[in-house]
Amino acid sequence: MDPAWLDAEPAGALAVQGRVDVEVDGCYVAVVRFEGELHAFEDRCTHDGESLAEAEVESDASAPCGVVVCPRHGARFCLKSGAALTPPAYEPLKVFAVREQDGRLQVRPSDTGA
Repeated sequence: MDPAWLDAEPAGALAVQGRVDVEVDGCYVAVVRFEGELHAFEDRCTHDGESLAEAEVESDASAPCGVVVCPRHGARFCLKSGAALTPPAYEPLKVFAVREQDGRLQVRPSDTGA
């Protein structure tokens, strides 16, 4: 395995759980598959630090590939870039490169995008 990638979970875990959480560089990262593409983002709303564990991922015309909606105050973030799309959040989510390799999900630490 390439040491630049952190092994997370079997890829099949996404089908069962809808998301997989992994610790990367000291923060929790959520891995989701949305419209056939893998995405990984820090599990922390930039508005108040709240976990995004219950966040919905949905389609939105304002984002290129969907949005993450914070369950606490409704802040919306671009799933692909992490950009804050609506108040009360103004800072972007940290996003990570993610891939499926040999049936495993892998996340690249210290990355700001795919």
